[in-house]
Amino acid sequence: MSGDLVWFKSSYSSNEGGDCVEVAETTDAVLVRDSKDKSGPRLAFSSTAWRSFVEFAQSIR
Repeated sequence: MSGDLVWFKSSYSSNEGGDCVEVAETTDAVLVRDSKDKSGPRLAFSSTAWRSFVEFAQSIR
């Protein structure tokens, strides 16, 4: 499955390294990983939970 995933970084991330996360969507979940450790652990969220998180994050910026 991981070979089929399309990972992307936030538009707020720079290309200078640092602390970034990458996100990939599947039919069952939204996956999140550390961009510096691509083979490391991943978090999985339902699309509803992810949407709630993104809406919250947008409301506080």
